[in-house]
Amino acid sequence: MDYLLHVCCGPCATACINNLFQKGIKPVLFFDNPNIHDEQERELRRKNAHICAEHYGLKIIDGYTPHDEFLSRIKGLEGENEGGKRCDVCFALNAELTKQMSDKLGIGNFSTSLTVSRFKNSNKVFSAFDQYQGFVKDDFKKKDGFAVSCKLARELNLYRQQYCGCEFSKKGCINN
Repeated sequence: MDYLLHVCCGPCATACINNLFQKGIKPVLFFDNPNIHDEQERELRRKNAHICAEHYGLKIIDGYTPHDEFLSRIKGLEGENEGGKRCDVCFALNAELTKQMSDKLGIGNFSTSLTVSRFKNSNKVFSAFDQYQGFVKDDFKKKDGFAVSCKLARELNLYRQQYCGCEFSKKGCINN
């Protein structure tokens, strides 16, 4: 099965990749994430996603949507609590970018590593991605996905961020 996996970072990708390998799927990884602030943080997460891809022998595609695109989409929602409407818009932006990339690459199936985090509501992520044909509802937090991702991140010496990504989540995101 052809499969594009949107990855938010290396640590979250690990458990998702293991899950997919168990199903006989060798995904292509996709990293864009215009919500991540600042540029140094985004680059650090991108590099660690590449380390993860190399470890598993997978191809990774870099997108680069400017952070300003995220900011324009969430305008008026800056004060929302973590997990609220701002996050819904962020999930929708990442879903749109992932679908665009899957179409560009001719990959019919896609999903996201966003569902592995215990801090993300998988149903909200599904709502954003589900509007696109080809989306595969993989809830990667099942079978202790988050704990597995933490363990594998330590084993691979991957950088684990302390906030979800945007400058607003630095204030409200539970450290993971």
